[in-house]
Amino acid sequence: MRYSVLGAGMVGRTIARDLASDADADVVVFDRNPDALRKAGALGLHASACDLSQHDAVCEAVEGSAAVVTAVPGYMGLSTLSSVIESGTDVVDIAFMPEDPGMLDPLAREKGVTAVVDFGVAPGLSHVFSGKARSLLDNASSLRILVGGLPRVRKLPWEYVAPFSPVDVLEEYTRPARVMRGGAVTEKAALSEVELVDLPGVGTLEAFVTDGLRSLLFTIDCPEMVEKTLRYPGYAARIGLLAGAGFLSREPVEVGRARMRPLDLTSKLLFKAWEMEEGCEEFTVMRVEMEGMSSGRKTRITFDLYDEYDKASGTSSMSRTTGFPAAAMARMLARKAFVGPGIVFPESVGMNEPVCRKILSEVRSRGVSIRETVRRSRR
Repeated sequence: MRYSVLGAGMVGRTIARDLASDADADVVVFDRNPDALRKAGALGLHASACDLSQHDAVCEAVEGSAAVVTAVPGYMGLSTLSSVIESGTDVVDIAFMPEDPGMLDPLAREKGVTAVVDFGVAPGLSHVFSGKARSLLDNASSLRILVGGLPRVRKLPWEYVAPFSPVDVLEEYTRPARVMRGGAVTEKAALSEVELVDLPGVGTLEAFVTDGLRSLLFTIDCPEMVEKTLRYPGYAARIGLLAGAGFLSREPVEVGRARMRPLDLTSKLLFKAWEMEEGCEEFTVMRVEMEGMSSGRKTRITFDLYDEYDKASGTSSMSRTTGFPAAAMARMLARKAFVGPGIVFPESVGMNEPVCRKILSEVRSRGVSIRETVRRSRR
């Protein structure tokens, strides 16, 4: 079974490594970054140099694959996904692209391709949980998603490490956050509506709105929906200072004889400050809570996810919780156990009970804790 993984970063390597554990798998991971390819090779993976920004190169890389996983930075997401679909190959995409991947649905249907998008942890499992919860309710009144990845040891000033591109992280802090209020899509400033949240076994974190609902805004019938990112208390204020001072601006400024975007410089500097050191112990925590009615009773359905850095394999929890769902879905596509065609959003998987059960079972089998709780009021 041939798989192509496009992107050899921390998450891409985790996906490739997981797929390669199958006895019948032939996995090749592609990237143009020599260091990323070297790290992939050190894990025993078949790594190949490829400029994934080039359409022809992508098509050549995925030729003959039963399924593809795209794990490129968000700014490359749409073009890379489009190239894979053009090749006629089924694909799982985890790129946090700013564009709506749904625009590629006509192309995917024309090519007979099943393209499961946003299938990481959040968006990804957050949407799977939301879809499953909605399928269990007669109607839904509210949805709240809380999710974050944090280092176990807090180190000032950031108290944060990035397991993937800082550009994608900063995208969360600059992109207006869409929420559902009173049945209408409303934009809020990223990093706003800060609140403190107590989570069992984790403690007190702060939560602020980010643009993570994405397709849920249009696929789930629920009048109140919000997604919030979790960080240690005080983090939003620090990022807010950078934003207020213009460090996250995309408008070029003159510095001497050069012109540059402040965001590019900030990203470059934060890459070192947020770099995840070898052996950094971190954790991923998520709570998805939906309320509504079921058989005439008020019902609250909660999904709690928790995962930690895996010392045995040296794999970060964010890489695990992002990579394992993508790998599980890639297996289903390769074996034709799930067929679209067209663009498929994760919540659709959550509403498909047999497929959802298989995906979550596979993720749980790798040590990720997922707990589902249903509470109903008395009649």
